[in-house]
Amino acid sequence: MNELKYCKKFILVLSIFMLSIGTSFAQQGGTINGKIETSDGKAAEGVSVSIKGTNKNTIARNNGFFELKNVPAGTQTLIVTLVGYNDLLQQVTVNAGEITNLNLKLDLSNTELNQVVVLSNKSAFKTNRISSSLRLQSAIIEIPQNIQVITGKLMQDQQIFDMLEGVTRNVSGATRVEHWDNYANITMRGSQVAAFRNGMNVSTTWGPLTEDMSLVERIEFVKGPAGFMLANGNPSGFYNVVTKKPSGRNKAEASLSYGSFDMYRGTIDLDGKLTKDGKLLYRFNAMGEKKNSFRDFDFNDRYTFAPVLKYLATDKTAITLEYTQQFSKVNAIGSNYLFMQNDYQELPRSSTTSEPNLDATTMLERSILGIIEHKFDDNWKVTLQGSYLNFKQQGLSLWPTGFEKNKVGILKRAGSIWDVLGKTYMIQAFANGSFQTGPISHKILGGIDMSNKAYYHDFGQSFVMSDLDIYNPVHGTLAESPVFDRSKSIKERGTAYKNSYTASYVQDEIGFFENSLRLTLAGRFTLLQASNDYSGGTSNEKFTPRVGLSYSLDKNNAFYFVRDQSFTENYGTDVNEKSFKPQTGTNLELGYKRDWFNGKWNSVVAAYQITMNNVLTPDLENPYSGTKQNFKENGQQKVKGVEVDVRGEILKNFDVILNYAFTQGKITKDSHENLIGNQIPGSTRHIQNTWLNYRFDNGLLNGFGASLGYQYQVKRAPWFISNGNSGTLPDYFRVDGGLSYQNKKVSVNLIVNNIFNKYLYSGGYYAYSDMYYLQAEAGTNARVTVTYKF
Repeated sequence: MNELKYCKKFILVLSIFMLSIGTSFAQQGGTINGKIETSDGKAAEGVSVSIKGTNKNTIARNNGFFELKNVPAGTQTLIVTLVGYNDLLQQVTVNAGEITNLNLKLDLSNTELNQVVVLSNKSAFKTNRISSSLRLQSAIIEIPQNIQVITGKLMQDQQIFDMLEGVTRNVSGATRVEHWDNYANITMRGSQVAAFRNGMNVSTTWGPLTEDMSLVERIEFVKGPAGFMLANGNPSGFYNVVTKKPSGRNKAEASLSYGSFDMYRGTIDLDGKLTKDGKLLYRFNAMGEKKNSFRDFDFNDRYTFAPVLKYLATDKTAITLEYTQQFSKVNAIGSNYLFMQNDYQELPRSSTTSEPNLDATTMLERSILGIIEHKFDDNWKVTLQGSYLNFKQQGLSLWPTGFEKNKVGILKRAGSIWDVLGKTYMIQAFANGSFQTGPISHKILGGIDMSNKAYYHDFGQSFVMSDLDIYNPVHGTLAESPVFDRSKSIKERGTAYKNSYTASYVQDEIGFFENSLRLTLAGRFTLLQASNDYSGGTSNEKFTPRVGLSYSLDKNNAFYFVRDQSFTENYGTDVNEKSFKPQTGTNLELGYKRDWFNGKWNSVVAAYQITMNNVLTPDLENPYSGTKQNFKENGQQKVKGVEVDVRGEILKNFDVILNYAFTQGKITKDSHENLIGNQIPGSTRHIQNTWLNYRFDNGLLNGFGASLGYQYQVKRAPWFISNGNSGTLPDYFRVDGGLSYQNKKVSVNLIVNNIFNKYLYSGGYYAYSDMYYLQAEAGTNARVTVTYKF
């Protein structure tokens, strides 16, 4: 009842706040407008423009034009910033009722090797450029692919703390389905998307550990295979997490958060120069979080820290060294699942199969990233980067064997040890260049990728717990946590799975008619190798071509076509412990991109068809080995869909994220003939998301803002592949909202999630144990964050 009262009060306040948007609180002031150019005389797009000591700020349009209204009369300091250029501070005299026009020019800094690398603009929900880790040299509107960027500003507005919390609402067709704690299992276009970090594929069977947003500058969702672009990615696409790097500006930021379920969180972000000459730069981010859960006995204690150094050896050479450490401690892997005997939602969200005195499961991830960049001249640059990631997990997992036959609600609880050691080595070298052959332009990308992943899993020591009456549970009867034999190292007692690849690629983006028509020709040769302790190794190789075409009607309108292929690992082994053959995929896609009002907001409409071969399907002859479900790589799936994405400032101070996806994914080949024609597991037929944000920059409500959004999903298919798991889950509808206030250096942001207290979940039917399982979300919950900028 208290939650509902709180919810009603919040909705009332939020409704009044949103309705007041149309009310004028204007004070008598002046207007500053003008145009910003870079040192080469080109229009500076995406530049942040603000008035010192006020909440007045805006983003320059694609043509470099900007405008600030209702600026207080008097002498003001205009602050103009763009990553890759020196900050500009301009004194401006503002007269009430008058317009002050300026023409400004930005000078290059050597922080980014004399190239514009736009990271996450702290004042915008949209950006026109991708990060350098995606390797391409063109603006998003010119790339023949649907790429959606989640900026730091958007993550801050929605109070997204990690990859498990609402990231997907900002991208058409992306959803998160249930998984173990601390692993993001995101699907899009009919299959799971690969996880990348700074342009490197860090996906594994059980990872990576979800990134905390305190370390993250932006997240880029790339639709389609794009195998040439980074490493081998899934046919549906991948998401690329870009971590924070030194900006060359001396600044700092700290935040404290408090939320439902006794959540306490603190972060700090330090950025600046270590030497007076500005050649040695640093960035340091750290986070600590402690929280309980709406589920009994559950908790998640975490910390992260990431120091980064960047040395500008010369005007043409830079060296970056980054270390990241993430730690998480939880009750037990699998304690976030509920199990039902007859149907979904039989039990309260707070139910659990766990016990309070189980030993905690700990996860520690450490990684080192090194980058060397050298620019030969204004047209050619080479990048060499390498990464080592070490993941250690020690603990246990819970998964029952099923319900007692002929007894109502008696669940036979069980579990196993769940220790993991993972080591991933990656090396990448690539070159970017551009030149002219007469009137025809060329943008060249070429390089090599190498990766080696070795993972050791020990889940062979099992245990049983006392039966649990799910309708009348009695907890606290466990005498002690299970004791496992860890006298041998995990390499000795665990099962080893090793995957590696070596690839080379080249791409030429050919520009005709002053680059209004762009033809992309690319190819990638990939050698995949896999091995395990049982059957030795396998080796497969394939050449995957890519053809793209993009045509700009003008600087704000572009059409594109792309045909791309994928060639990816199928992790795991079959009933004979033989490694699976790789999965292959082909994507055909048409799209239209438009920047509205010179880039204040943009839209993308895309239609695609993907065919995936060598998809894992259940093994009919040998369905299970113990509790392990067996698969074959003889399946085929076809996906057709349409996507619409809109993001940006559609009216003054009014930002919108709006997307819709229609996904028709069908099984076309399968071991189970009765599954042919069914919806692809984990896919959702219709997904529509909206997020609205308005902020006041003058009058009585100066500094206040309000947000409201929802997520709506229709015809959801269970993710887990099971013969009886062919139905659909109930429709999903969740409403969230927030209030915020910013005054110079201090900001306060309140977010309320699941305002209507819906019982939301994903899950499925587990045929082996004849039971329903689900992973529920929290009911109405809130969090407030206070941020101070030094």
